[in-house]
Amino acid sequence: MTTRYTKDHEWIRLDGDVATVGISDYAQSQLGDVVFVDLPAPGKKVEAGAEVAVVESVKAASEVYAPAGGEVVESNQAIADDPALVNRAAQTDGWFVKLKLSDKAELDALMDQAAYDAYLKTL
Repeated sequence: MTTRYTKDHEWIRLDGDVATVGISDYAQSQLGDVVFVDLPAPGKKVEAGAEVAVVESVKAASEVYAPAGGEVVESNQAIADDPALVNRAAQTDGWFVKLKLSDKAELDALMDQAAYDAYLKTL
């Protein structure tokens, strides 16, 4: 299961037809302590690059963008109940939504781990 990244620091990991979306460890470290997340209801359709969720920290509120288009099939209730889970496990249990992708080929335009690591060094 390969993880892909956006320049806005979202990650997406495909498992069959469903992709899990979250923010990178770098993104959560820049946000600081996450205090609230606003998640979409299942059934919401999003396009690649569109806002899919909002994350609020003690520093700021930031949008979380969909790395690929599709339909929300699940939102992570665990981070709604415990937003700090995003800080503790951004790239595992701190995921935001699961999407049934409309076009898996959209993932081809995203960065793999090596490209994302190289990108972070330019920031």
